[in-house]
Amino acid sequence: MKETHTEKEHLEMDIQNQSAIETAFENLLWSTRFFVLLAVIFSMVGGIALFVVASVDVTHVAQIVYGNYFGHGGHVKDFHEVIVTELIGAIDLYLIAIVLFIFGFGLYELFISQIDIAKRSTASKILEIRSLDELKDKLAKVIIMVLIVGFFKRAMNTTYSGPQEMLYLSGSILGLALAFYFMHKGHGSEGSH
Repeated sequence: MKETHTEKEHLEMDIQNQSAIETAFENLLWSTRFFVLLAVIFSMVGGIALFVVASVDVTHVAQIVYGNYFGHGGHVKDFHEVIVTELIGAIDLYLIAIVLFIFGFGLYELFISQIDIAKRSTASKILEIRSLDELKDKLAKVIIMVLIVGFFKRAMNTTYSGPQEMLYLSGSILGLALAFYFMHKGHGSEGSH
């Protein structure tokens, strides 16, 4: 009669046949994954710092608006442009902070452990990462949004002196719109599989 073993039994037999040096080295090698915690911790610290800086920027905008409309700070030259530019800058910082959070959570879930409290939560599953490809996809989408916001900020602060420059701006906006469309179209087809 042929003996069959389960995968778990094969693994246990392999462990029993390993030398002490090999076992110690593999334990050490496996433990080095905890160095990823440095990237996780500093990604979170960086994300929190960016959230604070962006919030301070929004507070500054509120002070400008208050001063402009209630006369305490005097009228600001190019009021609307200043307000919109500073708010877009804050949005840009918030998005970069989100990139750092997704990166930190993803590394933790991929290398250290699943976050148990996240599994029990009914909140959004955006921070739940099951593979490196999923982490890359989520990061790429947020980074593309950062680039779009950065383009919008630069386009608002640029003066256009002729029809050719306006045509370039229109072509750039069309290119961004097409890229955004195809990015979401690809996301929609993934869900249908």
